[in-house]
Formats: sequence, C-alpha cells, structure tokens
Amino acid sequence: MVALLLTGQAVESVSAAEGSCLRGVNLAGAEFGTLPGEFGKDYIYPSGETVDYFAAKGFNTVRLPFLWERLQPALFGDFSADELTRLKDMVVSMRNKDIVVILDPHNYARYQGQLIGSPDVPPGAFTDLWRRLAQEFGQDPGVIFALMNEPYDISAVSWLSVANEAIAGIRTISNRNLVMVPGTAWTGAHSWGADWYGGSNASVMAGVRDPANHFVYEFHQYFDEDFSGKKDSCLRAQEAIASVGEVANWLRSTGAKGFLGEFGVTREPSCIAAAAAMTDAVDANRDVFIGWAYWAGGDWWPKEEALNIQPVDGVDRPQMAGLVAALARPMPSGQCSFLDR
Repeated sequence: MVALLLTGQAVESVSAAEGSCLRGVNLAGAEFGTLPGEFGKDYIYPSGETVDYFAAKGFNTVRLPFLWERLQPALFGDFSADELTRLKDMVVSMRNKDIVVILDPHNYARYQGQLIGSPDVPPGAFTDLWRRLAQEFGQDPGVIFALMNEPYDISAVSWLSVANEAIAGIRTISNRNLVMVPGTAWTGAHSWGADWYGGSNASVMAGVRDPANHFVYEFHQYFDEDFSGKKDSCLRAQEAIASVGEVANWLRSTGAKGFLGEFGVTREPSCIAAAAAMTDAVDANRDVFIGWAYWAGGDWWPKEEALNIQPVDGVDRPQMAGLVAALARPMPSGQCSFLDR
C-alpha cells in the first residue's frame, strides 16, 4: 500500500534525495455542472484510463472533488443512493490500485450557495455530512478526509468552530482517517498570516482540536497576480514559493503538519520551472509537509484550460515536465507508514 506520514510529532532529517509522502493530482469532474445535474452529461467521475495514466506517471494520491448537494440532496438527510454508489465505486477502484484518496467536498463552505453557519446551513448539518462520510469510509486509513475546499467570507473564528465540531463528529465514528483542515480566505499559504475577516488563520487556526490528534493543515497556492490561479501567468511565483517556507515555519512553531492541496501553472517555460520549484520547496520542508497535489487533471477539461495536465491522445501536457523530478524522488525512509488505527 502507498504509505503516509500520520503522526503529529517532529520527524528526523532525511536525505535531500528523498521526496514527500504524497504526490497527488486533483482529478476534477464530479464537482462540475449545475445542480442537481445529470451524471455523464453535466458531471463525471475520473475514468479508469485517467487514473491509470497518472498512476503510471508516479502519482500516488488523488484529491477527488465532489459536491455536497449531489451527495446529500437535503441537509441532515440520507445520501443519494446513486451518488454514494458512484463515489464509493470510484474510491474502491483507486484504493485497489494503491492510490490514496482525499475526499474533497468542493463547496467553499457553502450548501446551495448559503454559508455554513447561516440560518439555512447550521454547523450541525456540516457535522452530519462528515459523520455519514466517516460511516462509509472510516475503516480505510487510505481515505483522507479533507473537510472543505477553500472556505471564504467566513471568519477564521467561525470556521475554526465549524471545523472542530466536524472533526469531533468524525471521531465519534472513526479515529483511523487523517483529516485535512483548511483555513478561511481560500486557505492561501501566502495569506496565512493576514487578517481577512477578523483574525488571521495563523493566529486562529492553531486552535484546531482533534480528539485523535490525527490531522494536518491544508494550504493552496497559485502563482498569478492575485494568487487565484484564474489568470494565465506566474508573475508572483517567487512570493508563492516563499510562502511554503513561511507556513512551514508556522507549522513547526505549532507542532503540526501540512499539505499543499492545490497549485498549478500554465505551459509557459518559466511557469513550468515554478511548478518544479514549488515541489522542491514542499520536499525541502518534508519534516512538516506530507506532500502536494497539482490542480488539475480530469477527463472533461477542455484542451485550452490553462492549468490542465490531462493528456491529449496519450501525450503529456508540457506542465508535466515541472513535476517529473518530484515524482521520481524516493519515498522518505521510514516516514510514510500508515498507523495501525
């Protein structure tokens, strides 16, 4: 099985030739389309061919985005039987190939457009989602629970409360699964110390409490003018890469671990070099970073999508050249074992 670093303790130095435990790709598609959407027409899960392609390249992890509303059409209600079957079949197929799966409700701390903590979406509804997911996937430590994709317009204090309640709910079901906890303000590494909504992630999110002490922080980081990943440039690559070292120091100060859940670049040579430098930065801080995941691949990305690394007719996208070195590095010796929970 693919191995993971799952302790909250400091790790010993390892050879500079070794890389991070998780080398991942976001395989988009299940979060596509308007709601509820028709499967195969409005949204899709990754094909076996796509999964096999990335596995053959050396990716050992898939961050799998999906929509909360499709899986759970009514708050506090049962999961959609059809959608749950699709999600479970996808997870099983990847786990059978020794791929670690990160479950990613790709909802920006919202349900039907309403913020968690609003009158329409009480925090308990989010906890209910994760209790149900833990019931379905809590026996396999190769399935990681990423609480939420890129919360924004919610204060760090409010988000911390929501996250801690959800973690506590998960732990009533299972202690085996690693939990990934984002910050607010799109969980940007570059802005981790900035006060966006009344308290920075750096000052507030150190208050994460996990009864199992089995969590890491998730960061995202892009390279363009506003660090959003929506512009076809890498003008702020130097700052973006430096932010990994900054949050790594924060992780050391708090005794925690981290994961770079999204980064991506265009096909420009300087941007491809920036992707390589980003993986280098994560690997250089592998005492506190367990890995990275590129955004994005997936069967339905159009060819012109700037950050897309889905192959065309079996031919690699140029951006893959920026990831080859990191994918080829040996796994850290003795640092990537699942705990027997």
